[in-house]
Amino acid sequence: MTAPTPRRRRWPRASWGMLVWLTAVWVLLWGDITLGNAVAGLAVALLVTTVAPLPHAPFDGRFRPWGVVRLVVRFAWDVVVASAQISWLALRGRQPEGAVIRVRLRGHSDTYLATTAGMTSLVPGSIVVEAHRLTGTLYIHVFDVALAGGLEAAHRTVLAQEERILRAFASDDQLVDAGYVPGSSPRAGHLPAGAPGVQEGTR
Repeated sequence: MTAPTPRRRRWPRASWGMLVWLTAVWVLLWGDITLGNAVAGLAVALLVTTVAPLPHAPFDGRFRPWGVVRLVVRFAWDVVVASAQISWLALRGRQPEGAVIRVRLRGHSDTYLATTAGMTSLVPGSIVVEAHRLTGTLYIHVFDVALAGGLEAAHRTVLAQEERILRAFASDDQLVDAGYVPGSSPRAGHLPAGAPGVQEGTR
């Protein structure tokens, strides 16, 4: 008796993580969190993963639902606040004082580097002009230094964005590698410098 031949899948099957990620990117790019926009994003994600499926790559991170909620809610809040601030600046007619800052990220993954760069650029008033993959460094143009609360505040804002991304998707080992205590909330805190597992220096 011969074993039954397994049937071929007619359509490539995308992971739920990829579908959710592409849908979230669609919604964030449109800047309008509505049911219709989410459905349209899901349809586009299904189309993209069916027509041009990516090769399977293992996800070595950890999906933390509360971390994702914090990331999305805070990102939406930042977009709204930054948009209002820039609109008010334009109405006042004050000349903005821009600057380019250099931010060395704490993570050591190209994926999180690209995600941090993308989400930073989507917030009005900041745009990534250059990213150094080997050193994990972003060069960011700040539209108005005073509006950002100063250079140090702008620097902290980018690192806080990266931390929320890591706490939403990074594994415990990746969080330790970046110097963070594992957990979905920033209140988990930082690891002391020189703690086991914390990497220093270039990527």
